[in-house]
Amino acid sequence: MSASETLTPPAATTASANTIAAATPDSGLLRFLTCGSVDDGKSTLIGRLLYDTRGILADTLHAIERTSQKRGLSAVDLSLLTDGLQAEREQGITIDVAYRYFSTGTRKYIIADAPGHEQYTRNMVTAASTADLAIILIDARRGVLTQTRRHSYLAKLMNIPRLVVAVNKMDLVGYDAARFEEIRADYEAFARQLDIDVRFIPISALNGDMIVERGDSLAWYDGPTLLELLESAPAAHAAGRARHHDALRFPVQYVCRPQDSANPELHDFRGFMGRVEAGSVAVGERVTVLPSGRETRVREIRLLSADSHDSANEGQRARAVTGESVTLLLDDEIDISRGDMIVGPDNAPTVTRRIEAMLCWLSESPLDPRRKYLIRHTTRESKALLDGIDYRIDINSLERQAATQLEMNDIARVSFRLAQPLAVDTYTDQRATGAFIVIDEASNNTVGAGMIG
Repeated sequence: MSASETLTPPAATTASANTIAAATPDSGLLRFLTCGSVDDGKSTLIGRLLYDTRGILADTLHAIERTSQKRGLSAVDLSLLTDGLQAEREQGITIDVAYRYFSTGTRKYIIADAPGHEQYTRNMVTAASTADLAIILIDARRGVLTQTRRHSYLAKLMNIPRLVVAVNKMDLVGYDAARFEEIRADYEAFARQLDIDVRFIPISALNGDMIVERGDSLAWYDGPTLLELLESAPAAHAAGRARHHDALRFPVQYVCRPQDSANPELHDFRGFMGRVEAGSVAVGERVTVLPSGRETRVREIRLLSADSHDSANEGQRARAVTGESVTLLLDDEIDISRGDMIVGPDNAPTVTRRIEAMLCWLSESPLDPRRKYLIRHTTRESKALLDGIDYRIDINSLERQAATQLEMNDIARVSFRLAQPLAVDTYTDQRATGAFIVIDEASNNTVGAGMIG
């Protein structure tokens, strides 16, 4: 295909997508991440997914056709769909995290294409923080590399529940089944060290084999295609760690006290607005307010709508579940402010003035152990001092090393002393209440991201 030809997905692709859509109910949103070594084909894989699922607009196709032609390519370079920055296109690498969206009719997807270079570790950590699944690409010619291990470790650190190892560029090794099995064995030996569970699939992103369609070159592989794996993967944050039956976590974002002289009924209205980060809450249930530890019952629940300007006039609900933004009214007058957390009476988080965490340093300025920083955890902020650096992770060898400060992209085990108590969970139990960011008070920039545990 020349760069000037119009791309039209094959009829078989459309037919397959329509068959899936007719047979499968909506599976909800799935956020997934592509990562791996440089030039393993991450951007091309995403371009192929978008192309074969008819997720590319006509004007976008024309733009990448022109760019491919300028670069002297005989075929359209699908990687240009995600290498969106001019610097990326000039260098032929991914620098920033590129997000793309597509739908198959059975579910919606948000894809994050993470950079492969070590100096962009912070970009991958950012992308991985919301991912339900990670696709780790391996070049079939080069096998498991240092960057493969590094990205696998980061996926484990960020608690991504599902990994798919896609052995790409099988066309360049003659679609050799023995080579695929050799790479699988190498990766499984490494994966046992991290205690991670993975699925393996051979693919050719360039030719489209085992992406959406099976193709004709990998007949020896009888497993699902990549799209079939994605279609069947649970949306972890909707049905995994953030299940409705988990312990309630409701950080208070705003205390609502309407002032309306024309409506005397609003004078005594006092609602606590926020998002249910985990679990559920129902009218009449007992709850505990942290960090004070005071107990009360939920009197009313009002669901907030996107066009709501007066929460007191919103319709009442009997129950609120994970992901819903609501206003809670309580039976008792309790002093509650932004940053407090309403939880269930059982399995409450730990209220503490000292946290231990894995910290990824994001700033170009090194972590200064003598400085005060601001830690933002859910809706609460507290001044903090570094209490110590236990060790730094060599992101290539995964060895633990002694450290007295952290440079950009460093990942280390640290502890902080806090001026205000925080109600925390471990990151493996609850992402929302187990994560925090570190802010430079002087610049108000985010300089670090931490996972408690």
